[in-house]
Amino acid sequence: MEINTLELTRQLIARRSVSPDDAGCLDLVMAQLKPLGFECEIIAMNGVTNLWARRGKAAPLLCFAGHTDVVPTGPLESWQIDPFTPTVKDGVLYGRGASDMKTSIAAFVIALRDFIKANPDHPGSLAVMFTSDEEGPATDGTVRMVEALAKRGEKLDYCIVGEPTSVKQLGDTIKNGRRGSLTGILTVNGVQGHVAYPHMARNPIHEVAAAIAELAATEWDRGNEYFPPTTWQVSNFTAGTGANNVIPGTARVQFNFRFSTASTVESLQTQVQGILNKHGVQYDLEWRQDGRPFLTPKGDLVAAVSQAIKEVTGVTTELSTTGGTSDGRFIADICPQVVEFGPNNATIHKINECLPVAEIEPLQKIYLRVLEILLRK
Repeated sequence: MEINTLELTRQLIARRSVSPDDAGCLDLVMAQLKPLGFECEIIAMNGVTNLWARRGKAAPLLCFAGHTDVVPTGPLESWQIDPFTPTVKDGVLYGRGASDMKTSIAAFVIALRDFIKANPDHPGSLAVMFTSDEEGPATDGTVRMVEALAKRGEKLDYCIVGEPTSVKQLGDTIKNGRRGSLTGILTVNGVQGHVAYPHMARNPIHEVAAAIAELAATEWDRGNEYFPPTTWQVSNFTAGTGANNVIPGTARVQFNFRFSTASTVESLQTQVQGILNKHGVQYDLEWRQDGRPFLTPKGDLVAAVSQAIKEVTGVTTELSTTGGTSDGRFIADICPQVVEFGPNNATIHKINECLPVAEIEPLQKIYLRVLEILLRK
């Protein structure tokens, strides 16, 4: 008897794939894909297991992308069940990865199976890109697969990332982009001294305070049709020896931009440095770009996913670019149309992560319908 989406989800949840350990999840996936004619390639490095599987050589190429790794469970005594013993209780599936994102992985695979069985000679090509390094540093996962594909000239036409995007009901939200993330580590250089003799010292906290106030009040951009305005936030501020009679010699400020396509890394860096210089701050500044923004405007893929959601659930979906970063930022380098769509995100990363069973088959049907809209003759 053929496996269904719920059963495959349960089998995946039962694998203790805490990032970056795949724990055999991709073996389950390949066991389903190989009989369908997929050529499966494992790209493994530094304890990370990645799968690139493709069926067909022709364009367009539609790819499903996601991750098999999950975040740690937290205190086991707080869970209603063992987090790696998938359990259905009162119509709800409990287990680590139920929402983020083993249900999406299972729904992708079953949708591909059902589509190929009904359309064995479909136009174009199909692929999956699955990693076990999304919840961790994300340095040896999707980014490495994208690099490998780019080197050999393989490009995607459409990609759906199975991140849990639904908020109140299945299908209410599609992510058609994500903001970029830029971190600054600012070291303000002062002169340490006794608080009773401030003229013999230079307090770095005092010197940077006005600059921080201006940075916090700055309008970096006004966003655009798809993105809210860029934001700037201080995430860490450290200074001092712990004594109440010592003026610190340095202060360390860590801050982060979540920025839209209305700004660039260079423009944000230039503005920050201009404000610091304006206030006469003596500083050293290191930058770390954690993610580039990406955007998929309304087009074939957004239309297909929106149509599929409407047909299966009756829900009129909304486009959103809110939230943190995702692997879509890497895939966008080789794919002009990338969206994220998946199940409810209310319990992701939480104790007792769960998902209503009633949403699982509709999710698979949405993915299947997208395949039919974009690739069926």
